[in-house]
Amino acid sequence: MADCGYGVVELRGRRLESVGFGCWHTRAGAPVARRLAELFTRVEELIARFQPDAVAVEESFVGRDARAALAVGQVRGAIAVACAVSGSRCVEYPPASVKQAVCGYGRAEKAQVQQMAKALLGLEKTPTPTHAADALAVAICHACAPRLLQLAS
Repeated sequence: MADCGYGVVELRGRRLESVGFGCWHTRAGAPVARRLAELFTRVEELIARFQPDAVAVEESFVGRDARAALAVGQVRGAIAVACAVSGSRCVEYPPASVKQAVCGYGRAEKAQVQQMAKALLGLEKTPTPTHAADALAVAICHACAPRLLQLAS
């Protein structure tokens, strides 16, 4: 739970543009509640700054590491509460759907996601770190999702 990427994109006509992206870092040794509160505040600030139509997050992937899955779930909870408090809609997409939308392949590697985010958004440099590129990919997926899929989310 030390890093959390964010990405903001805007669809202008048929062109997708990056408005901002990055990665928030919390101190690994800090109490979990403090770190979650810090992320909550940063999400609230981002929502206030950009006033997005929706906040899109990746659904949790539960692999072999239960501890990591729990930490990701806690972060997603902080994001969901920040959305609820601000009145923003929060939608979720499975990781494979995000990769499929951005790369054309649901099992794409992180480097592929980074390169496609760069290409689709017309960025000069590859978005780093990978958490930021992943967040941009989720934003791209949502911006390009068919309207009915967005309404169902």
